[in-house]
Amino acid sequence: MPYESRADLPESVRDHLPAHAQDIYKEAFNSAWDQYGQEESRAHRVAWGAVERKYHKNASGKWVEGATEEKAIDGA
Repeated sequence: MPYESRADLPESVRDHLPAHAQDIYKEAFNSAWDQYGQEESRAHRVAWGAVERKYHKNASGKWVEGATEEKAIDGA
């Protein structure tokens, strides 16, 4: 069940991620869906992993773009 638009994404994604992160999630999910033989749980894991490469939750629990404070301090 690939997603055609942000409106099709799960509520947990739509309600919590910024628009750009939703686009990343959608594209990663759709790619994984095709690549791994329509394994939904695997496609969701891949999609969250893709989002987490560009976004992190800040101290208040909001998803923001960029490295986590830990990675920024460590220089990673």
